Amino acid sequence: MAEATLDLRGLPKSQAYSELASHIEAVLDGIDDDIAEMATVSALVHNAFGFLWTGFYRVVTPGKLMRVGPYQGTLGCLEIAFGRGVCGTAAAERRAVVVHDVETFPGHIACDASARSEIVLPVIDSSGDLIAVFDIDSEHTGTFDSEDERGLAQVLSRFAR
Repeated sequence: MAEATLDLRGLPKSQAYSELASHIEAVLDGIDDDIAEMATVSALVHNAFGFLWTGFYRVVTPGKLMRVGPYQGTLGCLEIAFGRGVCGTAAAERRAVVVHDVETFPGHIACDASARSEIVLPVIDSSGDLIAVFDIDSEHTGTFDSEDERGLAQVLSRFAR
């Protein structure tokens, strides 16, 4: 098995995400279990970049409700309705949402008052169904951009196989 975690802070984002994607593929080689994969992706992304909160909100009622987990970091909101906050918006619209400053996002849900910026991406399975959203919070404004979106989308593409 590959080294358990990587510290990719300080690398250019494109290089960091490329290394992360390769590492995740090596660690999860032969695994076909969404929860195990979500737990591993959460841990590896969280530790690679030192984010405040990194994890999944899984769809429990399609089109209506998501529930937390697996994740790394402080206590997350237990449930989030589709259309509510950044995660609910990403789920309802099935698109990535990058928030430079959470104070400017209408209806932002503050699960952790330390969060200042956020990125959320939809997680789509091989049938084209939304199974979760992947949420990352940072304690700094302006942490996330289109490079993060591309790199994380590459990592999450494994769920569509």
